[in-house]
Amino acid sequence: MKNNMFIPEIETKTKEEIKKYQERKLPELLGYLNSNSKFYQDVFKEHKIDVKKIKTLEDLTNIPVTTKDDLQKRNKDFLCVDKVKIIDYLSTSGILGDPIVFAMTDSDLDRLAYNEYISFSCADAVQNDIFQLMVTMDKRFMAGMAYYSGIRKLGAGIVRVGPGNLELQFDTINRISPTALITVPSFIIKLIEYAEKNNFDLSRTSIAKAVCIGESIRNENFELNTLGQKIKDKWDIKLYSTYASTEMGTAFTECAEGKGGHHHPEIIIVEFLDDKNQAVKEGEPGEVTITNIGVEGMPLLRFKTGDICIFHTEPCKCGRNTMRLGPVIGRKKQMIKYKGTTLYPPSLYNILNNFQNVENYIVEVYTNELGTDEILIKVGSNIQNNNFEKEIKDYFRAKIRVAPTIQFMDPAVISKLQFPEMNRKPIIFIDNRIKK
Repeated sequence: MKNNMFIPEIETKTKEEIKKYQERKLPELLGYLNSNSKFYQDVFKEHKIDVKKIKTLEDLTNIPVTTKDDLQKRNKDFLCVDKVKIIDYLSTSGILGDPIVFAMTDSDLDRLAYNEYISFSCADAVQNDIFQLMVTMDKRFMAGMAYYSGIRKLGAGIVRVGPGNLELQFDTINRISPTALITVPSFIIKLIEYAEKNNFDLSRTSIAKAVCIGESIRNENFELNTLGQKIKDKWDIKLYSTYASTEMGTAFTECAEGKGGHHHPEIIIVEFLDDKNQAVKEGEPGEVTITNIGVEGMPLLRFKTGDICIFHTEPCKCGRNTMRLGPVIGRKKQMIKYKGTTLYPPSLYNILNNFQNVENYIVEVYTNELGTDEILIKVGSNIQNNNFEKEIKDYFRAKIRVAPTIQFMDPAVISKLQFPEMNRKPIIFIDNRIKK
């Protein structure tokens, strides 16, 4: 197999050299925003910011953060180009609010392809690979298009199967012999279940690895979590985790070491902030806050993503010296305060994934009569009795000290709730809390 894995030179430089590189790019970005972005022109004017005085990464703290609320309320004011330059329109999924429209120029699409090219190279992708793409490329979705563009730039093969349709997935594996999957890890579990029911020997397939999107497969110590381990126990393929968002237009993808997603400093500046917008220390959870480099259509400055992560800066054995991003602990807006315990939904998912007889689930949070958070977990299972409910609750108490309310339902009903007609991603968390 031809090995054409590519590491950009800047990612092998020292921390000091990487910082200097980004500080050379920063004035270009600020000047561009000051000339072309109505939103940031207003921010600079309101806060009396002279962009020429912002010269270091530390100086960025003099600029207010940008929030999702800003993007929703003033979506069009972020556009920096004439509409004639826009090649592609896409939007966020809208899981935490109204979808936000993003406009991309030809240059932005090239940047997106480059990002995915170096991200797939990080995940040991080579030109002779054939990727089975199990995500949608329609519905204004950035990810599917990004993966397709990156693989094409890599020069590897692509089979656009899309999500779902287990029979077609295995027909593709049989006919084309792809070497890698791009999918949400929970769908790999569905593939495994289908293979077991149909006496399909997974060890004899051509698949060697999977790039896992949308869901975490690791704990904070980088060991495989329940979901990741379930996959490895049944199908011994190499798993690579990746984290991205539409707003970033950038991915943080693991290398073979599996110690966090690598930062690409040539295309994004990253900060980790607390609730008061102060930088957290390495090893402490902080909200991922990004500044785009090289975006032409709708660049963002100090945008708080809402995702809580821990970062790591020690050099990686793969040869990259870039910062690495740990798995997403949770989304800030989804934080739950339940009976004196602070939780994020992923900790609940990890517990539920331990039960073989839990086929699917939805976590619903609402405000009770006392005005505090309440958790209802709708469990899809063919076993529905008091003993199984007690087993689930006891395990919750052992792991997080509290036990939510359990409601058993038909797995088929849960599946329909998880996949509404217009949604691009499965819904496993519903927030019905009263907004304060």
